[in-house]
Amino acid sequence: MHRLLLLEDDISLIDGLTYSLRKNGFDIKTARTIKEAEELLGEKDVFDLLLFDVTLPDGNGIALCERLREAGNSLPVIFLTAADEETSIIRGLDSGGDDYVTKPFKLGELCSRIRALLRRSSMKGEEERILRAGNLEVNLEESRVFLKGEPVDFTGAEYRLLCLFLKNAGKVLTRGMLLDRLWDGAGNFVDDNTLSVYVRRLREKLEEDPSEPVRLKTVRGFGYQWKE
Repeated sequence: MHRLLLLEDDISLIDGLTYSLRKNGFDIKTARTIKEAEELLGEKDVFDLLLFDVTLPDGNGIALCERLREAGNSLPVIFLTAADEETSIIRGLDSGGDDYVTKPFKLGELCSRIRALLRRSSMKGEEERILRAGNLEVNLEESRVFLKGEPVDFTGAEYRLLCLFLKNAGKVLTRGMLLDRLWDGAGNFVDDNTLSVYVRRLREKLEEDPSEPVRLKTVRGFGYQWKE
């Protein structure tokens, strides 16, 4: 059961939303002030999604969202906004909010928004652990690479270079950019010739025909590009 935090000061709306969201399978906690919300958010791993009203007795939900994002909190946030708060909507999304619904809203629409955002959040969490490109998969938690389901061994520098390409798939990365990123801070310098060796090794391990690469392409005069 997904746990939601509702930050809202309208008692009638709190009662209605609490009842309806629980009927739709959500576990919900409520706060009527910024202070109450911050106290609840101080608990570890309690909520899956946050519903913030904009205007509250001791502040506003947008400022709270900004503080959460600055602190590294990435929980999805939906703002509950009044129909005449267009500027608040823009500021709310700019502050790190993920979505908004305008009052008065239909419960079905709100539940659909919540479920969609929870799905996206779950997929994002998986993407942060796994990098995929066709039949290639990189498990970032275990630092392991699989090609067609079979493990492939890489040196530390080769692995870092592969992750760099996958995270920037489709972008042209110059040799200078790659050299800067491969420097590991421990004095293990990578020069231009060594970079060429690493690229060749990646192709030998990942390409059907390393002499005619289709994944890791050379962009002449610039650098390299990972093609999806």
